[in-house]
Amino acid sequence: MERNVRRMILLLPGMLALLAAMWGGLLRLGWDWPLIRPTLPINHGPLMIGGFLGTLIGLERAVALAALQQAQGGKIGGEVSLLGLWPYAAPLLTGAGALLLIAGVPGAPGPSLITLGSLALLVIFAVIVRTQPALFTATIGLGALAWLVGNLLWLTGRPIYSVVLWWAGFLVLTIVGERLELSRLLHLPRPALAWFMAAVGAFLAGLLLSTFRLSLGTRAAGIAMVTLALWLARYDIARRTVRQTGLPRFIAVCLLSGYVWLGISGILALVFSGVTAGPRYDALLHSLFLGFVFTMIFGHAPIIFPAVFRLPVSFRPAFYGHLALLHLTLILRVGGGLAGWTQGLQWGGLLNALVLLLFLLNTARAIQRPPAVAVAQPIPQSQQR
Repeated sequence: MERNVRRMILLLPGMLALLAAMWGGLLRLGWDWPLIRPTLPINHGPLMIGGFLGTLIGLERAVALAALQQAQGGKIGGEVSLLGLWPYAAPLLTGAGALLLIAGVPGAPGPSLITLGSLALLVIFAVIVRTQPALFTATIGLGALAWLVGNLLWLTGRPIYSVVLWWAGFLVLTIVGERLELSRLLHLPRPALAWFMAAVGAFLAGLLLSTFRLSLGTRAAGIAMVTLALWLARYDIARRTVRQTGLPRFIAVCLLSGYVWLGISGILALVFSGVTAGPRYDALLHSLFLGFVFTMIFGHAPIIFPAVFRLPVSFRPAFYGHLALLHLTLILRVGGGLAGWTQGLQWGGLLNALVLLLFLLNTARAIQRPPAVAVAQPIPQSQQR
């Protein structure tokens, strides 16, 4: 119980970052609400990616590394030893950096702490890759490296629009690496692995190119994103588990629908690679970060919470509600932005935020009140004949 409390405390700044990022994002869309902090709108992206997602992924990886080292008989991975707690520096640093961004502390303290947190995550993956060398661990490790590079560029004073692709690389490579791990159960043929490595290599090339020629690099990364979406749709194990029932089917529906948004984002990056602000820029980013990334979170939350916090999450059909609403409201937002319909863009963004709150509520309800198991009632003897 004490261990779970510590982990929840580490996640708390990330949850505050999520709420602050949503508020700042709605202000950016033009909603005339209290500003709270003048820096919230400009810090919308850093809070969402570094503060929330970075803290969540860092905490999950710290727990996974401890479990891996304990399973292999390591003496450093245990949480009893202070030395074994070092992986938790990643979520601790990103969470602290997020709190400074929320408070509007001027200068570089907040970004510096988030950057140090991304460095700690990279060290975690260096240990994981050394312990478990494989293509999927290397892919996820490259995602952590992309996040660190993006944060270092951010610290040098580069505008967010010029580094957000590196941040996107962190999430894209993390997710596709995790899906590759599960797809090993299908015994993928060599051409499929070659296709995967070529797509990842092209994506990394796009990130590097974007540092010097943003439009060309974004276009190259967009082509790679479409390629990865097609690869996932073809080889992910979700194609089989979607035929099952209950939680496996829900996760598969989340995954397959998320791959559609990854492909859409790639197409938008290819078409609108030169935009750095405005409705098209909003459509490009949020089709990726909301449509792809948060759909993955929706699907994996019933697995992550038990693994990290040891809190059982009972699957509920209501989960399909926040999933469907996310897609519908995102269609309104992206479609409104591309069509020049400002009200559609604004209302889509507001409804996106409400859907995320609904997701948190549904997940909390599934943790607190697991659905009752129906107990068969005995049939009276008079009715047994």
